Amino acid sequence: MAAPKKGRSASAQSRPGRSLVLILIAIVALTGGMFLSGHTTPRLGIDLAGGTSITLRAEAEPGQESAINKTNMDTAVEIMERRVNGLGVSEAEVQTQGDKNIIVNIPKGTNSKEARDQVGTTAKLYFRPVIATEVTGAAAKTSPSPSPSGSASDKATDKATSSSSPSATGTPSATSTTQGRAVTDALKADPTGSASPSSSASPSASASPSGSADTGKLEKQYAALDCTDETARAKAGDGAKPTDSTVACGQNAGGQWQKYILGPAEVDGTDVDKAEAAFNTTTAAGWTVNMEFTGEGRKKFGEITGKLAQNQPPQNQFAIVLDNEVVSDPRVSQALTGGSAEISGNFNQESAQSLANMLSYGALPLSFSEDSVTTVTAALGGEQLKAGLIAGAIGLALVILYLVVYYRGLSLVAIASLLVSAALTYVIMSLLGPAIGFALNLPAVCGAIVAIGITADSFIVYFERVRDEIREGRSLRPAVERAWPRARRTILVSDFVSFLAAAVLFVVTVGKVQGFAFTLGLTTVLDVVVVFLFTKPLLTLLARRKFFANGHRWSGLDPKRLGAKPPLRRTRRPAAGPVDPKEA
Repeated sequence: MAAPKKGRSASAQSRPGRSLVLILIAIVALTGGMFLSGHTTPRLGIDLAGGTSITLRAEAEPGQESAINKTNMDTAVEIMERRVNGLGVSEAEVQTQGDKNIIVNIPKGTNSKEARDQVGTTAKLYFRPVIATEVTGAAAKTSPSPSPSGSASDKATDKATSSSSPSATGTPSATSTTQGRAVTDALKADPTGSASPSSSASPSASASPSGSADTGKLEKQYAALDCTDETARAKAGDGAKPTDSTVACGQNAGGQWQKYILGPAEVDGTDVDKAEAAFNTTTAAGWTVNMEFTGEGRKKFGEITGKLAQNQPPQNQFAIVLDNEVVSDPRVSQALTGGSAEISGNFNQESAQSLANMLSYGALPLSFSEDSVTTVTAALGGEQLKAGLIAGAIGLALVILYLVVYYRGLSLVAIASLLVSAALTYVIMSLLGPAIGFALNLPAVCGAIVAIGITADSFIVYFERVRDEIREGRSLRPAVERAWPRARRTILVSDFVSFLAAAVLFVVTVGKVQGFAFTLGLTTVLDVVVVFLFTKPLLTLLARRKFFANGHRWSGLDPKRLGAKPPLRRTRRPAAGPVDPKEA
C-alpha cells in the first residue's frame, strides 16, 4: 500500500518554530529601530498633550470658486507653516483636511492668540527695492528657500551670487561706524530715483518729511537685526506699511541668512497675474520661474525695473517679500516693460515650483475663516490620557479574566498573543509619529481599546474550533490541525470586514475620527499577523506537551468537561463458520 503524500500543511505542522522565530525577529528589529530613532513613545495629539487646534475654511471670491483647488491649498499650507515656524514652534502641524479645510495643530507653550493671528490672515506679497543688505551669520541648518540673486537681461534672470553690504569691506565684520555711514549713504541715495519725470506711487524713504528720523530708526533696526535668530526674524518689519521702508531677512543661495533694508513696496502681489516653474531648454538656464503681470502690474514693474537698472549693486535688486521675509532678490540690468519676467538661477524643480507657488499666492482670490479653535491645557490633556489608559487597562483585565475562567490553561496562549499584539502596536505607533506624523489622540486610544475585543475574538474562534474537534472524539494534535482551516477562514472574513469598515471610515470622515479609523485598521492587520505567526504555531507546540495533550483538567481541553464522544473504534466482524450442507 502506497504511503500518503506529505503536503505543504504537513511541513508547516512539523516546523511551527520558524513562524515564532520570524515574528520574534520582526519585534526585535522594530524595537531596535524605535530606540535608534530616539522616539520611544507614541506622539500625542493636541487633545492628549495639550495645545491649540485651529480649523480654517477656504473661501473664494465671487466668481472665483475654482481657485479652491489642491495646488492652491498646498501653497496655503506651505505659507502657514512658514508663519507658524516664525513663532518658534518646533512641532506644529499644518495639513489639509478635505477639499476646503486646513487644520493647524500647535503644541502647548505657544501663544494661541498670536498663532491665530498669524495663520488666519491672507498672505502679503510685495516687490520692494533693496537699499542695503549683508550676510548676518553662518549657513542655516535647513536648505535655503529659493532666494538667489542675480543679474537681469530681457527677463529678470536670477544668478546665484551673494549680495554684500555697500560698506567698504562688504563683510559682516565691518565696524558699526563704517556700517552706519554706509547705510546712511544708501538711504540718502534713493534706489528708485530716476531722471524720468514720472515717479512711483509709493514715496521713498528719503521723500518723507521725517526722513532723518526714519533713517535713524532704520539704521538702528538694521544694525541690531540678527537674522540667525528665529525670534528676531519673526519680528523684523512688524508694523511696517507697504508705503514705508523696512528691514527684513532672507536666505541666499548658499543657505546664509541675510538682512535687508528695503524701500517702499513698488509692486503688489495682486499685480502678478500668473507665475509658473518651467525648464528652459532654449538658453540652457535650467529651471526658471516665469511671471506674468496684470495691466497695472506691467506698468509698475516696468517703472521700477527701469529705475533699478541704473543703480549699482545691491541697489539694482528688487526683493520679493512674502510675510516680511525675502524669498528672492534678483538683480536687474534693464527695464522690463513687456509685462513678463523670468527669474533664473540655481533652481531645481522643487525650489522653482515653491517660488512660483508663492508668487501665485499673492494673486489668489483666497481667504480663510476660522471654523473652530480648540485649546486644551496640558493638565486636561494629561487627565484625558490617564482616563483613556485606565479604560484600556480595565477592558484588558476583563478580557483576561474571562479567558482564564473559561479557557484555563489555554488562556496562556491568548494572553501571550495579546501581549505580542500590544508590543507590535506600541512600537509601530512610536515609529509612525516621526515617519508620517501620526499622533495618538483620544479617538485613537478608543480604537486601540476596541481592538482588544477584536483580537481576543480571533483567538476564541480558533479555540472553539479545536474544542469542537475534541468533542468529536479526536485527540489534541489532530484537532489543532483540523480546526485551523475552518478557523482561518472565519478569522480572515471577520478581520476583512473590520478593516473595510475602518478604511471607509478613514476616507469619508475628517478630523479626529480618522485617528480612530487608522488605529482600528492597524490593529486589525496586526491581529491577522499575530494569529498566523504566533497563536497557531504556539498552540501546535503546546499540543505536544503532556499537560495539554492528555487533556489535564486545568488545560481547558479536558475531553470529559467538553462532553467528548468516545473515540470510534473499528472492530472486525467474526468470520462466518462452515455452513452445514444439509441445512443449506
